[in-house]
Amino acid sequence: MRIQGHHDIETEAIGEAELRQWGQIISADLLRYNKPEDEVFAQGNVRIEQKGDITEGPELKLKLEKKEGYLQQPVFQMTQQKPEGRGDAKMLLFEGENQYRLEDARYTTCQAGSDDWYLHAKDLEINRTTQVGTASHAYIDFMSVPILYTPWMSFSLNSERKSGILSPSFGSTVNSGAEFSLPYYWNIAPDMDATITPRFMTRRGLQLKNELRYLDPKYAGIANLEILPNDQLANLDRSFMSLKHQHNLGRGWTGALTLERASDDNYFRDLSTNIGVTSQINLLRDGLLSHVGAYESMNWNFSARSQSFQTLQDPLAPIVTPYRRTQMMLNGTRIANWSGNNLGPGAVLALNSELVNFSHSSLPNARRFSLYPSVSLPLTPIYGYIIPKIGLHSTSYSFDNDTTTQPDIHRTLPIFSVDSGLYFERDINLFGANYQQTLEPRLYYVRKPYRDQSQIPVFDSGDIGFGIPQIFSENRFAGVDRISDANDVTLGVTSRFFEESGIERLRGTLAQRYYLSLPQVTLPGGTPPARKYSDLLASVGGRITNALTLDSLWQYDPELKQTGNFSLTGRYLPAPGKILNVSYRYTPATPIAPIGIKQIDTSAQWPLHGRWNGLARWNHSLLDGKHLETLAGLEYNAGCWAFRAVLHSFATTTSETSKSIFFQLELNGIGTIGSNPLDVLKRNIYGYTQTTQIANENNLSEPR
Repeated sequence: MRIQGHHDIETEAIGEAELRQWGQIISADLLRYNKPEDEVFAQGNVRIEQKGDITEGPELKLKLEKKEGYLQQPVFQMTQQKPEGRGDAKMLLFEGENQYRLEDARYTTCQAGSDDWYLHAKDLEINRTTQVGTASHAYIDFMSVPILYTPWMSFSLNSERKSGILSPSFGSTVNSGAEFSLPYYWNIAPDMDATITPRFMTRRGLQLKNELRYLDPKYAGIANLEILPNDQLANLDRSFMSLKHQHNLGRGWTGALTLERASDDNYFRDLSTNIGVTSQINLLRDGLLSHVGAYESMNWNFSARSQSFQTLQDPLAPIVTPYRRTQMMLNGTRIANWSGNNLGPGAVLALNSELVNFSHSSLPNARRFSLYPSVSLPLTPIYGYIIPKIGLHSTSYSFDNDTTTQPDIHRTLPIFSVDSGLYFERDINLFGANYQQTLEPRLYYVRKPYRDQSQIPVFDSGDIGFGIPQIFSENRFAGVDRISDANDVTLGVTSRFFEESGIERLRGTLAQRYYLSLPQVTLPGGTPPARKYSDLLASVGGRITNALTLDSLWQYDPELKQTGNFSLTGRYLPAPGKILNVSYRYTPATPIAPIGIKQIDTSAQWPLHGRWNGLARWNHSLLDGKHLETLAGLEYNAGCWAFRAVLHSFATTTSETSKSIFFQLELNGIGTIGSNPLDVLKRNIYGYTQTTQIANENNLSEPR
């Protein structure tokens, strides 16, 4: 409003004064610039705007070039970061280019009007060059209660990694008692870091967990080492180690290494709170070398691997350790084009071969060589397809005379198949909406002669299962230890309903296999089909509405008029943070699997009242009336913070159950305090969304 001063000495601007300099705006009721000192003095409603951040205070003194000075009683807003933050301090000191220090500072991500929590520091240094903040005598003020004091801490001001102590966690389990963990993150290099976590359990002692990650354009991996010396409850030293490494060796060559080892059978059942870990039975040791390339228009891949397992036994349900395998595979394909063919790419020449050595401490050892060349001719007009295929599957077994008296076995089988289908479509109006409906009949024929295979041990083969993909497969078994004889025709039909946008709203499939000759080859303990047709398979599913999806599979015996396998899954997701999952699964007992399955599994995340959300999962076996896994919890979401309490229980063995309780306070933008249940919630509740990441009107702060 008015400017006055002395030439080349001092200029004073009064009333709505503003100074602009290289992206920085300083405004105040009074601005005075001392040219010899290169110093600006501002008083009354001082406001500094820089890159979207706003700082206000009553008085400012600042040397413009040296960036030295002070701002009294600053109140600041940091709008360029996510989540946005705000705070205040007793004094802001400018100590050079991109160097700031706040005295008696407070910081929060809560919106104005809500002071639920603050990070308070007696002294807070900000270095915008290194993007590192350092606080001394810091603590969290939550609901006017000081918690989590630390005499010194440093933290990153952006998403860059930085060494330092992470948020502690604490909780309780039935197996280990109360526990406390304090992770330390070590930023070793731009392509390597480590997390070191001491974990104290009142019933067992101190466990040290270490995780090392490394990443390079040519290789990447993660290594874990856990040590619990002298477990006070189990009275033994316990440990676990794992390594997962992948390596690009160049020129089409790649390598991979997986190593896992636990000190004892009960390591995960006693020390883990995650059923995905405790349910591990076979720990893998696997080394793989592979190559992908092309030679004279043939695409091929080669691999060599060595694989073994450590089997963690349940005393009440022991299992046989899998074979150790040393394997080499060579597979290739070539398309033989010819002129004048408008119905397909041409004949496809394929070769699958494998040489594998099986060794076991208590079972027959052997070497197996298999060779399967084949030729197919895909004919693909726009209205359908027909793919005839012929091949010769040859397998040889050479047995170790030190482990068995079984003579060597050779098996050769010609295989012929034809896969065919048609496409029909029409426009249809249903319930006032336009759809495109398809009708897709399919016929699959396979022919293989019978060979007696009862003398061949089962090394790595099994039942392929019975579903829509399997009923159209070439072999009824997985692996090559059993090649089923076949003279089968499989008929199926699929119909789909598409919206104009391309969304598939509904699909349905019916399929059944017909045996022109009854097959005879079985797995040990199995029985071959005794009639000329298989069970009927029906599948219905789709995205019924934008929120509701359904999927089902029904296996029906038309002769006995009874259900075989049946599964039904429904999912309702109208919005993030609102999810209902319901599934039912039924599998009858068979000679190979004498224990059937009859389970119901439900899970949910749903708003209850106001800011409260409910969390639940119930997985129940109806056959024996046993709870396989249960979870119940509550979440309170205040927008800038959230609180979670979760109870979790799951069966670890046939006779043991693990129970855990989690309490977590999440301060948005700062970190978490307590035991972390998020991994448990995401695994148990499909579609779970962390409440503080849901942007809606419920996150707005309430007046207090």
